[in-house]
Amino acid sequence: MTSAAATRIGLLAILLWATLAVLTAATGQVPPFLLTALTFAIGGVVGVGAALAGPGLGVLKQRPLAYLHGVGGLFGYHFLYFTALKWAPAAEAGLIAYLWPLLIVLLSAFLPGGGLRRVHVIGALMGFAGTVVLLLGKGGFTGVEMRFAPGYLAAFACAFIWSSYSVASRHFVDVPTQAVAGFCLATAVLAGLCHLALERTVWPSSALEWAAVALLGIGPVGLAFYTWDIGMKRGDVRFLGVASYAAPVLSTLLLVATGFAAPSWSLALACALIVGGAFVATRR
Repeated sequence: MTSAAATRIGLLAILLWATLAVLTAATGQVPPFLLTALTFAIGGVVGVGAALAGPGLGVLKQRPLAYLHGVGGLFGYHFLYFTALKWAPAAEAGLIAYLWPLLIVLLSAFLPGGGLRRVHVIGALMGFAGTVVLLLGKGGFTGVEMRFAPGYLAAFACAFIWSSYSVASRHFVDVPTQAVAGFCLATAVLAGLCHLALERTVWPSSALEWAAVALLGIGPVGLAFYTWDIGMKRGDVRFLGVASYAAPVLSTLLLVATGFAAPSWSLALACALIVGGAFVATRR
């Protein structure tokens, strides 16, 4: 597989993540860890099906370090993200957590032949600025307050874990993408245990909500992690990092299209900044 083809496959993950907000909104009152357990279980089954159709279930047997990397990235990110939302205002926590695309660009400098250039950093900063504008336009940003410091730290930790997991995937090229199914199933088990310990059980209450859960598990919490794995292992890591800032804008556009949100000037400016950042990052 060429680097360009792997990059295009990695971009599919960003498109799938853009559907995360609207599908999550359609799941009703299902608590976060229960929703994580359900969707990762479905995503794991998707990968198991792919393994059965291809190399077989033997791909799930990987060295412990590969599982530490995979489960640590998938479960670690979600655990810290939900912790951040619990301990800090959602807008601020979300903004800090969305430092991960910028961190991917910066951490890629440590890869063999990283070749990080100024245009990559400028493009990533423009993308981050677009995310700031988007959140400010929603009117939810109230400023940093020290009493929420634990939540802010958890948000930064989840950004660092996801960016580290993404970039470090380059060192696990020998691990087949189908093995991500094992990481997803392990994450589902851990999320289920967190749900039992921390949350009250609320199941989806209608066929529509169950359908939303199923679509989440198949798409943004399933197929997306497999395509992201291919993009990180064989594609252009820096460009995918910059392009990841398109996810919150595309997500907001989808919310507008489905009537969950209204169009605004901040959305238009965020689009311009993120598209401009991606353009700058591809300049030679």
